[in-house]
Amino acid sequence: MRRSGGKDTAVKESGARPAPGAEPMAPFLRALAVVAAFAATAAFSVVLARLTLEPSAASEPLTHSNVQPGASIRDYLSQPAFRDTVKQLGGNVLLGVPFGVLLPVLVPKARGLVRVLLATALVMVLVELVQGALVTGRAFDIDDVILNTTGAVLGYLLVGRRLGRAVHPRRRHWWHRRPRGAAASDS
Repeated sequence: MRRSGGKDTAVKESGARPAPGAEPMAPFLRALAVVAAFAATAAFSVVLARLTLEPSAASEPLTHSNVQPGASIRDYLSQPAFRDTVKQLGGNVLLGVPFGVLLPVLVPKARGLVRVLLATALVMVLVELVQGALVTGRAFDIDDVILNTTGAVLGYLLVGRRLGRAVHPRRRHWWHRRPRGAAASDS
């Protein structure tokens, strides 16, 4: 069953449509992309745990919790060592980027800017709470949550949105379909 416009019947029957201007990804490539995203998420989880949940007994006297948004960021920016400022701020932003890239590939229902933002903020608040409550030499810092979430939003906007749509094309639901006569009258 082919349409006169040359549309492939597989796309029509499955109900999946790629983003405008994009070709649908082959099932094998979709599966490969999801497996690769899962492996990258596992690797990222190990890195995240090592960076945020390892005790630092030497830092214990220097740590303090921060629940006032912007306080730690101001402290970082007022440091005389520019390299330390970039390391702290940039590192926290970069730590969030994988959430914005990988989440739309692994969880299609989590696609969307607000959903990525909320999911990342929730995970990062949990990480910070564990740090503050259980890890020696670490403390809760709301600015880390803000910077990590900013990184996830950037990752989503730069790569994650397109990658998520390529792997999981939007489905055309029955309420999006036009009546048969409407397609001919639009031409």
